[in-house]
Amino acid sequence: MLLSIIIPVYNSEKTIGGLVSHLFEELRGTEFEVILVNDGSHDASEAVCEELAGRLSGVTLVSLRKNFGEFNAVMCGLNHAVGAYSVMIDDDFQNPPSEILKLLQNAQRGGFDVVYSYYARKQHSLLRNAGSWLVNWLATWLLNKPRGLYLSSFKLIKYDVAQEIIKYSGPFPYIDALVLRTTSHIGRVEVQHAKRTDGRSNYGPKKLISLFLTTVFCYSVKPLRLVLIVGFGLFAAGLGGLFCFATQPPTLPQCLLLAGLQFLGLGIVGEYVGRLFLQQSGLPQYVIKKIVKRP
Repeated sequence: MLLSIIIPVYNSEKTIGGLVSHLFEELRGTEFEVILVNDGSHDASEAVCEELAGRLSGVTLVSLRKNFGEFNAVMCGLNHAVGAYSVMIDDDFQNPPSEILKLLQNAQRGGFDVVYSYYARKQHSLLRNAGSWLVNWLATWLLNKPRGLYLSSFKLIKYDVAQEIIKYSGPFPYIDALVLRTTSHIGRVEVQHAKRTDGRSNYGPKKLISLFLTTVFCYSVKPLRLVLIVGFGLFAAGLGGLFCFATQPPTLPQCLLLAGLQFLGLGIVGEYVGRLFLQQSGLPQYVIKKIVKRP
């Protein structure tokens, strides 16, 4: 098997059938499989995917019991993929299936472990673009991401690298962070980005905040080191201002600033401890309800 096409499916009953049909048209002559991971959709996506998996050879439905999130769904797909390369593609047609071969050719030509797509012109909303910029900036600082690399959700991962990635069993997977800590042989290729054919993006403020927190607190200790540096700085400033405060007490804004910094430091440490507790408590990465494929 050359390619495993992993599609996280969430409330896309109107688009997923057409997307799978386009995949079979564009990849005709290529040995591939399609893994549909239904991530707790509230519409008829599961029924549509089940019909596709029962009718088309090479299509597998893995249906999850609730909505675990896009990265968790992708991890589920990677655990079931058998292709020499796995390609992650969204379910909304914004990544045309014809562009998959560009990623594959770039990987084979350059010998890359991972190939990311990037867009000359993005068709996402202003909120999604702003969130992507923030997450990419954080990844550069926290995860040592190369500055010219855009962490797109449309990417290709070689089989042996995917096998390293799925060794992570915690409840907060961030695929791009796992890629960056596994390999530095990463390519990039420009692809088209189309407008959504139906509905609106599932990336609202809640999901963007969740991604922000996962990026900050799950894959780097730099925020803790920043708290340590700020603590040393305040301690030094306190020693320097000791004699000033002896004759002139601190003002209310100064007290509020110091109290705010203390609570911020406690919040950062608490976020780390809380996520560690959830991981140690056995919170599952995903739970499979059923798997459907043609015999």
